[in-house]
Amino acid sequence: MFSAILLDKSGSETKVSLTRVSDNELPDGDVTVDVAYSTLNYKDALAITGKSPVVRSFPMVPGIDLAGVVAESSHPSWSPGDAVVLNGWGVGETHWGGLAQRARLRGDWLIPLPDAFTARQAMAIGTAGYTASLCVEALVRHGVDPDDGEVLVTGATGGVGSVAIALLTAIGYTVAAATGKPAEAGYLKDLGASTIIDRAELVERGKALQKERWAGVVEAAGSHTLVNALAQTRYDGAVAACGLAHGMDLPGTVAPFILRGVTLYGIDSVQAPTPRRTQAWARLARDLDPAALESIATEVPLGEAISAANQFFDGTVRGRLVVDVNR
Repeated sequence: MFSAILLDKSGSETKVSLTRVSDNELPDGDVTVDVAYSTLNYKDALAITGKSPVVRSFPMVPGIDLAGVVAESSHPSWSPGDAVVLNGWGVGETHWGGLAQRARLRGDWLIPLPDAFTARQAMAIGTAGYTASLCVEALVRHGVDPDDGEVLVTGATGGVGSVAIALLTAIGYTVAAATGKPAEAGYLKDLGASTIIDRAELVERGKALQKERWAGVVEAAGSHTLVNALAQTRYDGAVAACGLAHGMDLPGTVAPFILRGVTLYGIDSVQAPTPRRTQAWARLARDLDPAALESIATEVPLGEAISAANQFFDGTVRGRLVVDVNR
């Protein structure tokens, strides 16, 4: 038996509990992992609170991230004792996830835990940080150079934004951080941001083309924020879009694309193929200072994860929420 957060459906209501589960209740898979740490992401918070129909089958253990050690395996790539990381693949939505002490998974979903990180540090990065690295990879691949000018990061105090700032700064970029939390300016500057801007400058409808400001953008909000970021991006610049905190709509024009040659990259972290994941984690291992993760991460025990999920909706989350599933 092991501890897990379990979601179930009663009519239209999602019920959530911290409970004990047996190994024979685990879903099908060819690798069983003893989980050390998981995380709470925005998607996990939606699932736990029932605010959005993220979960597509019940009962469900939420948690789109996990890091741990292989306990059993019939997959040729993995053996007992291997340290592994999982991000995405629908885990926590259609397949039991990481907010439990054990998980049974498909071996094809796993990658090795980089030697540079402990399991806790890997979860301080999690899907948010891995997504940030995918965004940075897109900008670098596009040819955005540190000498080209500032890179804007929106949703700067969130998980994606926090890791993006630390990662971009580490590889030589000058970063402008957009936030609606002026009290967090010190935190953002400690991560490496040179300029702090009020997100209010980006959330309202703006002109189709605006003053050219950004060589590139890591954009986690969507809607008018994304449209304004595009309108402010310099000629031949690039925007990596990975989130929808402001909205799913794209209420803009083609002007930035056809008059300034701006490129919009869509960043998907859930179904990204393994080589792309491995590359993103290799950049994190090479360039991200593990010490930065201490300021980014707040740890909670599994028993407090349910109540902590509500922090995503009252504006009190900063950086990453790491879950120690064994306490």
